[in-house]
Amino acid sequence: MIDLGLVGKTAVVTGAAGGLGYAFAEALIGAGARVVVADIDASAAEAAARRLAARGEAASIGVDVANEASTRAMAEEASGRFGGVDILVNNAAIYAGLQRKPFFEIDGAEWDRVMAVNAKGAFLCAKALFPHMKGRGGKIVNVASATVFSGSPLWMHYVASKGAVIAMTRVMARELGDHAINVNAIAPGFTLTEASRAAIPDAETYGVARGAIRRASQPTDIVGACLWLVSPLSDFVTGQTVIVDGGRQFI
Repeated sequence: MIDLGLVGKTAVVTGAAGGLGYAFAEALIGAGARVVVADIDASAAEAAARRLAARGEAASIGVDVANEASTRAMAEEASGRFGGVDILVNNAAIYAGLQRKPFFEIDGAEWDRVMAVNAKGAFLCAKALFPHMKGRGGKIVNVASATVFSGSPLWMHYVASKGAVIAMTRVMARELGDHAINVNAIAPGFTLTEASRAAIPDAETYGVARGAIRRASQPTDIVGACLWLVSPLSDFVTGQTVIVDGGRQFI
């Protein structure tokens, strides 16, 4: 085990039943943290927590991140289970199932649904967990997307929601600095998850030619940035967005 100063820390990871969220949870428990797998699919979250429990302390909580009462209940349960919370990874998002189309064809209800989960969800989870982190310090990592910087077409609702995540990260960092809570964002490039494979027919080769590192990104490629941002190694880093995309943004 690499000692990242996370032994005994409690981390809540939203959207952690699968995909990138599960990769974050797996990396955190591997580094010695206690992990709460929070997901709208409570049964999948429970199954994920059982797998993780083979390596350390893990629990599961069903949560609708777009619902304020649900996020408050999640925060209370997580804090009560482990005596407080030190880390929040805001990963839950709507991505799979979104149809690519020009912005002028996006239905208003679909726009609201994406914003409710991807942007409002991160806000509500941070708001709910702040009282349980206040006084002990901690780290919040918001998962944005490199699409914000590329202006990826035909995904305006998704791209705008992730742009909001970056903006909120800046504000949270300014407001929580006095409470010794660092807030940063990770902006992954296209990564091979279950959702990505379902969304993009040529997922294995999608965007690879545009990268400085010419291979597809795996979830394990993203977790290092998260581990750094939640560890004491990044104690003087806040309000920043780390793009993890194999160098695609400068090609």
